[in-house]
Amino acid sequence: MASAAYELSLKKFMDADIDLLVGVIKVRLVRTSAYVFSQLHDFADDLPAAIVTDVTLGTKLTNAGSVGGVFDAADAVFTAVPSGAAIDACVIYEDTAGAASTDPLILYLDGFSVVPNGGDITLQWAAASPFIWKIAA
Repeated sequence: MASAAYELSLKKFMDADIDLLVGVIKVRLVRTSAYVFSQLHDFADDLPAAIVTDVTLGTKLTNAGSVGGVFDAADAVFTAVPSGAAIDACVIYEDTAGAASTDPLILYLDGFSVVPNGGDITLQWAAASPFIWKIAA
C-alpha cells in the first residue's frame, strides 16, 4: 500500500473542521500485519491498539520554508518502544479530546521499516518538500 490521505480528512479540510496548526495532531506507529489501510476507515477507533503512546506533533508548520502547500512538524520521538515485530507504517490523526470514535484520521504513511528493541524510535520527516505532506499543487 502506498501512503495516502484519508478521504474523510480531505472533506474535513474543505469544511475547515481540521486545522493542522491549531488542532492536536498525533501520530501512531502501526504494523501492516495488524492494520490494512482502507478509505472506509475514518476515525482512530479503526486503528489497532497503540504499540506505544502516540506522539503529539509539535512545532507544526504549513508553507514550510518557501514551499507553499506543505505540512511539516518537528520529528516525532517514540520513547522506549517495546521489542516486537517490525513497524512499517504510521497514521496521523487529529485528537479531538473526545473518544477515539471522534478523532479523524488524516494520513497513512508507509515506506519504512524498523524493528523495535526497547529503545526510542524517531520518525524523521523529510527536510525538503514534500516534508510530511504536500497538501497543494
